[in-house]
Amino acid sequence: MLLVAAGLLLAVAAGGRGSPAGEQESPPGSRFVCTSLPLEAAGTGCPLPPVPMQGGALPPEEELKATVLQLRETVLQQKETIGSQREAIRELTGKLSRCEGADGKSATGAWKNEVGKGKDTMGDLPRDPAQVIDQLSRTMQTLKDRLESLEHQLRANVSYAALPQDLREMLQRRLGDLERQLLSKVAELEDEKSLLHNETSAHRQKTETALNALLERVSELEKGNSAFKSPDEFKVSLPLRTNYLYGKIKKTLPELYAFTVCLWLRSSASPGIGTPFSYAVPGQANEIVLIEWGNNPIELLINDKVAQLPLFVSDGKWHHICITWTTRDGMWEAFQDGEKLGTGENLAPWHPIKPGGVLILGQEQDTVGGRFDATQAFVGEMSQFNIWDRVLKAEDIMNIANCSFNMPGNIIPWVDNNVDVFGGATKWPVETCEERLLDL
Repeated sequence: MLLVAAGLLLAVAAGGRGSPAGEQESPPGSRFVCTSLPLEAAGTGCPLPPVPMQGGALPPEEELKATVLQLRETVLQQKETIGSQREAIRELTGKLSRCEGADGKSATGAWKNEVGKGKDTMGDLPRDPAQVIDQLSRTMQTLKDRLESLEHQLRANVSYAALPQDLREMLQRRLGDLERQLLSKVAELEDEKSLLHNETSAHRQKTETALNALLERVSELEKGNSAFKSPDEFKVSLPLRTNYLYGKIKKTLPELYAFTVCLWLRSSASPGIGTPFSYAVPGQANEIVLIEWGNNPIELLINDKVAQLPLFVSDGKWHHICITWTTRDGMWEAFQDGEKLGTGENLAPWHPIKPGGVLILGQEQDTVGGRFDATQAFVGEMSQFNIWDRVLKAEDIMNIANCSFNMPGNIIPWVDNNVDVFGGATKWPVETCEERLLDL
């Protein structure tokens, strides 16, 4: 229908712009006579682009390709035709409004017969130029849809063998690249697997070694008297007053401006229990010493300065002892079994405890780590020797003494692997709180 309308418009344009031979042009403002053209004549005015004939021997894919190309050319030609004839359509539409039939009736009222009967068809044309353009646009959209449908069918039906040579080569190259990448990834995974296997073997061997060591340790603990329920449930026994039985703390002290020392001890030695512990540094053998020598009371020495403590522990029972000190004014406190029995000041005030010394259990040092005096040796048992770098609160000390909770020292904790014994001193499993109940 659009092609017939376009042919009719071209015929009207020819009739409006010129007149038959021997007649003069119609003056401005004159009326036009519009004559309908037969369908065959209208079709000749808007020829379609020639469609090449396809041989029957071509495969279906090639025919689809040719059809797609033809439809694309048709769409492009329609676009060009519409663009070049828009002005002509507007001009002809204006003239159509002035057209009148041979019998003087309006063209829109006379031409409304069917094309198949050879009658006038002018009434089928839209009179608004915008409608004409819109109708042509819809026709173009229909052609585009058909084109996309054919392309889709072509992609769905075409086989790999029918693809162009360059496309096949490109696909082969891509497949080759993907295969190489896959092989490279497989090689990387194999390397990672081998490395993981080696690491797993080493880790398994290390784990087995650790387990064997633990098994041996468990066996030793089951057989020996040095078996402890936990690392801190043990005691050091120093049964004789000699200058060669002692224990040694492996860790040393940092520089301290305050400290708290707590321990459980049991002794019935006379006169005096000796030296539970001593800390010596180069240039000062008596940096920190707790000693009960002869008939003297228990004394605390700091930097060779002395304070007497009101403690009484030589009755052969377990007692919990805590001593606090701070360099500020040399303040000190003494606790026995959780109760504060004494306090004082001016004990080595403003003197920081020197670091890097040797901490000995059971002997008083005249030089760093040696020159023990048997008369000053501790005789008895001790456990839970802990040191903190601050002054503990009285309620904390009471809770420790009552066995309400365990509170290891943050500087020196009482653990098995931090205490060595020498000269016949021994380590035994013990639960001091339970043994203390037996002493009551």
